[in-house]
Amino acid sequence: MTRFTIASFNVKNLIGPDREFYQFMSYTPEEYAWKKDWMANQILSLDADIVGFQEIFEEDALRDVIAEADRRGITMNDAVLPERGTSYAKKAIFRKLGYTPYSDAALAFAPNANDGAPGQRRPGLAILSRFGFTEEPEAIQSLPAPLHIPFRELTGEDAGHYTVTRLSRPILKARIPVGDRVITVFNCHLKSKLGEYLKPAGNEFAPEQDLTRYDASGRAMGALRAAVRRMAEAWVLRRAILDELRQDRPVMVLGDFNDGEHAVSSEIISGEVPFRNYSWMLRHDAKDYNDRYSRDENLKITEAVNAVHLTSAEALFVQKSLRDMVYTSAFNGVYESIDQIFLSRHFHPQFEGKIGEMEYFSVFNDHLTDGSHAEAPYNKLASDHGQIMAHMRLTR
Repeated sequence: MTRFTIASFNVKNLIGPDREFYQFMSYTPEEYAWKKDWMANQILSLDADIVGFQEIFEEDALRDVIAEADRRGITMNDAVLPERGTSYAKKAIFRKLGYTPYSDAALAFAPNANDGAPGQRRPGLAILSRFGFTEEPEAIQSLPAPLHIPFRELTGEDAGHYTVTRLSRPILKARIPVGDRVITVFNCHLKSKLGEYLKPAGNEFAPEQDLTRYDASGRAMGALRAAVRRMAEAWVLRRAILDELRQDRPVMVLGDFNDGEHAVSSEIISGEVPFRNYSWMLRHDAKDYNDRYSRDENLKITEAVNAVHLTSAEALFVQKSLRDMVYTSAFNGVYESIDQIFLSRHFHPQFEGKIGEMEYFSVFNDHLTDGSHAEAPYNKLASDHGQIMAHMRLTR
């Protein structure tokens, strides 16, 4: 039996000191030291076997943070773990108190293909694995062939199409050996809800960005564009997931979805939930009011849907624990979960062919505030996301 943990950590703009990432935004050496200190403590608390990081501008800065977490973890081990040979050294409590350094772990970093000059930087992703990788991890961002999404008017006329040639951020895919299994892990950071505004030729900025001439309709259109892009990126991720599932490979998908579990973009990633009974449903080629799917077809359809459906680790935890206090984002008084870990049915407790299941789900969100109360001021150096971690157990 193998136990392991897998976590998602949006670090919020990790880059070295005195480097402008967005326009007029950079860290002083002191601010970077604070951020490094905070992140190292979070990694120490997580102590996860697999971590998916988002918003990484520089691999060196991430390695610097991990090294600091290891330094603190080793110091802590020296203080709290008994020496080998001590009569009580094998007590279970010490397995919980100890920290496992990442000195032998593998780190894969995917830079952003849209990254630019100082002030116009764009962040990438990383996966840290104590188990290493079975092969070189793959970054998915610049598409080999453009994705054309056709539209049609309700009256039947062609309505053109939306084209995507490159994702806003990479998707990082890694195959990780865990026990006797290999698990495909996807780390993603989908397009945010920040609006996309079109800059007219010859203009320095889009009209909707001028808040002194607030354009509510134009900004709503920008939000629509961002949502369409986010859903297109979700479909690209879904296509890659299906490639793995069709080979019966266990899959875990984690990251910053920038949407809740039940949002359309998240449901594109997870796949459909089977209808309760397709025998009640009119056939797609029905010739009369009673022309419905047969019982055998109902079973076949249900299996086809279930075989490629992903389940939210958070949802499994809430169902199991009867709690609904999970949130990973706080903004303007709204507390919600936009960071997710999705699991293929290989880890679903009700699937007869499961190879393991989740034992627990941790949320590290004590640092989150929305900045609206004096008692809880907003801290720009800590992450604006909570970290989530699934505690897994392989059973075969």
